[in-house]
Amino acid sequence: METLRLTMAQALVKHLQVQFTVIDGVEMPLFGGVWAIFGHGNVAGIGEALAQVKNEFTTFRAHNEQGMALAACAYAKQHRCQRIMACTSSIGPGATNMITAAGLAMANRLPVLFLPGDVFATRTPDPVLQQVEHFNDPTMSVNDCFRPVSRYFDRINRPEQLITSLPAAINTMLDPITCGPATLALPQDVQAMVFDFPTSFFAKKVHKLRRNRTDVDQLAAAVDAIKKAKKPLILLGGGVHYSLAVEEAKAFIEQYHIPACETQAGKGALAWDHKFNLGSVGVTGSSAANAAAQEADLIIAIGTRLQDFTSASRTLFANPDHTLLSLNVTPFDAEKHRSLPLVGDAKVTLQELMAELGDHLTPSSWVDHVHALNQTWLSAVDQATALPTQANDKHYLPTDANVIGVINRFASVDSTIVQAAGGLPGELHKLWRTSSDLGYHVEYGFSCMGYELAGGLGVKMAAPEREVIVMVGDGSYLMLNSEIATSVMLGLKLTIVVLDNRGYACINRLQQACGGEPFNNLLQNCHTVEAGAPKTDFAAHAKALGAASEKVACLAELEAALVRARASDKTYVIAIDTDPMPSTQAGGAWWDVAVPEVSTRNTVTNAEHQYKIAKQQQPY
Repeated sequence: METLRLTMAQALVKHLQVQFTVIDGVEMPLFGGVWAIFGHGNVAGIGEALAQVKNEFTTFRAHNEQGMALAACAYAKQHRCQRIMACTSSIGPGATNMITAAGLAMANRLPVLFLPGDVFATRTPDPVLQQVEHFNDPTMSVNDCFRPVSRYFDRINRPEQLITSLPAAINTMLDPITCGPATLALPQDVQAMVFDFPTSFFAKKVHKLRRNRTDVDQLAAAVDAIKKAKKPLILLGGGVHYSLAVEEAKAFIEQYHIPACETQAGKGALAWDHKFNLGSVGVTGSSAANAAAQEADLIIAIGTRLQDFTSASRTLFANPDHTLLSLNVTPFDAEKHRSLPLVGDAKVTLQELMAELGDHLTPSSWVDHVHALNQTWLSAVDQATALPTQANDKHYLPTDANVIGVINRFASVDSTIVQAAGGLPGELHKLWRTSSDLGYHVEYGFSCMGYELAGGLGVKMAAPEREVIVMVGDGSYLMLNSEIATSVMLGLKLTIVVLDNRGYACINRLQQACGGEPFNNLLQNCHTVEAGAPKTDFAAHAKALGAASEKVACLAELEAALVRARASDKTYVIAIDTDPMPSTQAGGAWWDVAVPEVSTRNTVTNAEHQYKIAKQQQPY
């Protein structure tokens, strides 16, 4: 057998280099590179291996391990899970910094390869710098924290273990059913160990999107349910994007005249002004979509995890005779909510459904009814996002909806909006209008504060031809902003709009909705020195990180600043003060947030009473 004598780290990197994927008929490397912050646990091993191929396989240097890993998540999401990045760190805080991003990748079913350094497999120098010792288990390190947030986990304690484990990790990440993060913990001594690897381990491999077909009996049951339905409604989930089934979903909707709505992950699958698009659904849904969901006798959920925001904590589908038909690539998701399961790839299953449904049509009375509901909703969006009369008033604090309206009118079909946490995802889900399936990138499976700026970086890496606009609140900005400097360093231009409402406004509103007093969320309600919390100059801070920036005092100035941002040749940050209290009330549905059963506050007691009434809508 022909072999190649390499260190384990060299073999790992070489194997990654020969993995390829096919996108739109074009063959390209599966891995877009490696994010790395080196420390004593990875600099000598994998660091040296990466340095040897730096001209063929790019290593990107970040400023924060969580930030680089979040960028890798966004890269995979924007590439619809067809391309991957790897992330390597040192053995201690570098590794644990990536765990939040691993959780995000796990929740959102995104492929990222985590390669944290680890303690010595030989244990000879134990305890080494950054090692966390367990008195009763010397085999455990901080990397074991990756286990619950990894689809695949292994610790490579011998070089030859890589031969079976690395392909298994890649296979796990690329399989639509198991797609998610994989972690290979790399003991620092094993990284440097040599082994005679078979040359077959470095043979080129081309991966293609796998499409599993549905069971014939499940398909027949689905066809029967669709034909019997008088009031069907489609829920478009993220799986429509990841299956590359946007055109099939559109054709299915148009062929059978079935109204559709979108989850956060599914938004953009249908153009906002499509005649059958009722907009967002669920807790952050449109009035039209939610009214239709309450009346529908058949809900066809395509590629969605049916999380609580989508189902309004299991209260949205209120028709007592409704059927929930769940088309999903994974049985785990297809069986949720006592659904009628249709397990299969969205693209090919929609094609098979169309082959069986023939000339079936949804009753026109239902279509006309929901169309009228949608016209009312579209008018509400127009009103919420319209430029207010105070556009030039520097004393007026704009709402999130005001700012969204300005940015949405500025954006083009080639723009991608990026957001993640706080109140903005809800406002964007309701109000943002996109005509492109690549135009809406909001991470709401993990709702990770700090994703926005790093995520914008990952989106720009995946789609350098697109204009990437990041909307971020002051809370998320302060939590993780260092990758602004990385974007400047790499020449990956972002337009960033910072909405400064002086605190965590969304959770402050939720706190009060549950009867609580405003406490520890807005800066004015926090424990501070007598002078209060400082007013952060976000424009000055961004400039210090290398970006171009400015502070605007009103919506009219924001409009002009966006034009300057588009003309800039590097990342451009615009800061604007906003009102922390208003949010769009139209649409929306109930969300199960437990309220204390005992409290000295009457507002909490009243909220708990209303909470118990609302919970009676749940089936169990």
